[in-house]
Amino acid sequence: MRRLMLFIIVLTMATFSPLHAQTAPEKPAQEKPAEQKPKKHAFRFEDMMALKRIGAPSLSPDGKWVLFTAMDVSLPENKKTNHIWVVPTTGGEARQLTGDPTGESGARWSPDGKKFLFISSHSGSQQVWVADFDAGTGMMTGTPKAITNISSEADGAIWSPDGKNVVFMSEVFPGCADDLCNKTSNEARASSKVKAMVFEKLLFRHWNAFTQFKRSHLFVVPAEGGTAKDLTPGDHAVPPFSLGGQDMYSISPDGQEVAFTSNHDEVEAISTNNDIFVVPITGGTPKKLSTSPGGDSVPIYSPDGKWLAWRMQVRPGYESDRFRLVVYDRKAGQIHNLTENVDRWVENIAWAPDSKTIYFTSEDKGEIPIYKIDVDRPNHIDEVLRGSNDELQVSGDGKTLVFSRMSVRAPNEIFRLATGSKQPEQLTHLNDAVLSQVIMEPMQTFWFTGAEAAKVQGFLIKPPNFKEGRKYPVKFLIHGGPQGQWGEEWSYRWNAELFAADGYVVIMINPRGSTGYGQAFIDGINGDWGGKPYVDLMRGLDYAEQQYPFIDKANECALGASYGGYMINWILGHTTRFKCLVSHDGMFNTESAYGSTEELWFPEWEFKGKPWTNREMYRKWSPHQFATQFKTPTLVVHGQLDYRLDVSEGFQLFTTLQRLKVPSKMLYFPDEGHWVLKPLNSQLWYETVNGWVEQWTR
Repeated sequence: MRRLMLFIIVLTMATFSPLHAQTAPEKPAQEKPAEQKPKKHAFRFEDMMALKRIGAPSLSPDGKWVLFTAMDVSLPENKKTNHIWVVPTTGGEARQLTGDPTGESGARWSPDGKKFLFISSHSGSQQVWVADFDAGTGMMTGTPKAITNISSEADGAIWSPDGKNVVFMSEVFPGCADDLCNKTSNEARASSKVKAMVFEKLLFRHWNAFTQFKRSHLFVVPAEGGTAKDLTPGDHAVPPFSLGGQDMYSISPDGQEVAFTSNHDEVEAISTNNDIFVVPITGGTPKKLSTSPGGDSVPIYSPDGKWLAWRMQVRPGYESDRFRLVVYDRKAGQIHNLTENVDRWVENIAWAPDSKTIYFTSEDKGEIPIYKIDVDRPNHIDEVLRGSNDELQVSGDGKTLVFSRMSVRAPNEIFRLATGSKQPEQLTHLNDAVLSQVIMEPMQTFWFTGAEAAKVQGFLIKPPNFKEGRKYPVKFLIHGGPQGQWGEEWSYRWNAELFAADGYVVIMINPRGSTGYGQAFIDGINGDWGGKPYVDLMRGLDYAEQQYPFIDKANECALGASYGGYMINWILGHTTRFKCLVSHDGMFNTESAYGSTEELWFPEWEFKGKPWTNREMYRKWSPHQFATQFKTPTLVVHGQLDYRLDVSEGFQLFTTLQRLKVPSKMLYFPDEGHWVLKPLNSQLWYETVNGWVEQWTR
């Protein structure tokens, strides 16, 4: 083992060496003819793939540096690769620190700021690595060292505040007591000629993968490396599956305790009841702190160790209940709800260093502003900054916020904001060169009266090189969720600017069920999937047609995915106003979808029961019941690995359209799940979708 590690260290000297350490000799200045600036062009798919996808910032303890990841996309190689970068908080050039071909992710500073950890597969398996950092030069120094060597691999590593330990996640067999057992079990499954699986309980597959009888557990390893210890043994996932966001575990300021999120309900497929637990960092029996029957997640200790904050929901079985901000008094053992009367979801959380103030983000009317609240003033929030912001960090002196920020015309970059200011400063400019060469129109917003006289918000983007007096066809986008929103947000999957680029007006409506307008607006979709939301959407399009004379209402196509795909299927049987439709991963038959999905809490809440206890509700809102009304040409898109809405839903829809002789086409991805993520698949997706719209609207 020692010889193997020495070999790995020798290899890292080449592949992990700091970049930009040498500069080319300066050449004599030569007079050059004046160059004309290249003409700007409409945004293209290739431009989008050339953009660097910037990850969450990590602010150094001295507040001088920000670590972040930037993802490069290679179309020829059909892959995405993350590398770690650093930028000074005072402004200046961002520098790439790592460059291993396998990529790196999850950069975190050590408490003294002299090191940073990251995740890399450089050694052949994904492990935790640690590198030295020179705060004077902003350079990585020496050779990174792997501090884990666990057969089940490592991810999501964080430092203990005392600098002595690192806590990370690993997927293990719950019955295994050590790494040798996990290694042996993995090898036995891989080598077995029998690939059959036996299931004894639900949630045997999730989103895009079968669980394979493993559980995520938290492990602790000494910061200098050594044998990792399982802190959360047993048959429970720690943390539970998440689609992203903040860590669902943290370490107390004294380094002695770990708080984590886990779901211990008997039937996970019908439960949203995540709870907060704590366990000594040396191991032991976990203690449950949360008491809500709804979901509790993202525990974060206050810097002084007095409080433990987390997000709390109160309604069991409802994944879209309002996320409140609560704090737990660790000494008194009491939970205090800080936002019970604040009618917005609490998203990203960050403590101020004085442990008296908490900053958080929350969706609001198509944006994601930053707010703050004082622990001793519940329900009194102050708006800090508008726009779409995420991944907050607060400097040690409390004078600076660092965060990611995006808009509909620009992907994430890293920003800073002096507390008390309303003018954010952009720290990274990794995508300026690409964005400076493309034309993208700003997003306009409008309000109209939806179902039951509710005020509903919509958005519109004109095509590039827009000319007054011309008529433009429409792409009408319907978001998924259904608890989600359109707004000042960048997307690589459903990019509104890219949809507009080939000469279309893009219209987006946030109907009933959308976030950012209060919980009652969200709840308005429950048990009413094709009711108020459908009316909101149609009235929003009516309003846009009336208010914007450049819309060619005779040439409109509606497109949607997930719940948006469901709504496309509903539209199929309820209106012929569209020239074409695009249904991606949509629910077609509510009863069959119940039997083939995995998170059963979702349909049981939305349709108020099970198909055999409330069949009338399921059939009332099932698009397949209205097949005799299908007439609009429809493109169906679905992935084989989509276990949220099984591929059979797409096959049923396509079969029905074909038998009805409705013009239709199906784009099938055998290697994608609920989202199309591989670069070349994404390219085919945009080409096929835009080609279908072009075919029917031109």
